[in-house]
Amino acid sequence: MNQASTTWPALSVAEWHATRDTLQLWTQIVGKIRLAHTPTTSHWWNVPLYVTARGLSTSMIPVDGRGFQIDFDFTIHELDITVSDGQQRTMRLEAWPVAVFYTNVMAMLEDLGLATSIWTMPVEIPDAIPFEKDHIHASYDRGQVDRFWRALIEMVRVFEQFRAEFVGKVSPVHLFWGALDLAVTRFSGRGAPPHPGGAPNCGPHVMHEAYSHEVSSAGYWPGPDGEGVFYSYAYPEPDGFRSRSVAPHGAHYDEALNEFVLPYEIVRTASDPDAVLLEFLHTTYAAAADAARWDRAALER
Repeated sequence: MNQASTTWPALSVAEWHATRDTLQLWTQIVGKIRLAHTPTTSHWWNVPLYVTARGLSTSMIPVDGRGFQIDFDFTIHELDITVSDGQQRTMRLEAWPVAVFYTNVMAMLEDLGLATSIWTMPVEIPDAIPFEKDHIHASYDRGQVDRFWRALIEMVRVFEQFRAEFVGKVSPVHLFWGALDLAVTRFSGRGAPPHPGGAPNCGPHVMHEAYSHEVSSAGYWPGPDGEGVFYSYAYPEPDGFRSRSVAPHGAHYDEALNEFVLPYEIVRTASDPDAVLLEFLHTTYAAAADAARWDRAALER
């Protein structure tokens, strides 16, 4: 294999979808704990997880004079809850049913004096099962999780470079657990019409807050097939956006998803994956910004 393919690991959805689905539900439990303890921040920026040198993290959550954080450590496959008073609880990550994972995490929080109540219905998942009743999703392949995490590390590097080129309002590079997608979002500074919604178990207020302002958003989603896709969309979608020319070869507008997509495999197997991904990010953003007449001179570095 060439250097690109060894650095950007293969992520066959067919091979890891069972582990992916279990991991997604685990991250929803942890993300909802963060949500329960933090004030609503613009566009729900108080709920995502962040890629770290060891896995994923909530970052610090202040509670009653203490701070705690929850970390997925994918180097040794543990979930750690660390508190600023020196206390810590750990559980190993293995093929736990979601119901067992949920029970164990909640018990650790209560033992630490951090008992937390969350809405146990998963979001953005059709036919979802409440966490405490889900004994179906119970897969955990360490090698597959490791590949996903290492791919996220590569993506974060490129997304951060793309993010740094924008001086207007721009989101952190963060992982939204609703769809288990890594995302970065640019804003024009203008408001947007109310989003029509439609995601399972997400009330209108969720999408209204997420899309209160005009955006060009890009990211990676580990679905629906192949090795997942990089995506880029605009909200509200301006006239002519979907017919704009974008690059590289293989990028196209997906009428079902209402966004431009680029298969992960094209990036992974390129001789210069960073350049190929940046070309997709640049051209799809330009398609949105030009079609919607953003003030690009004022917003871009």
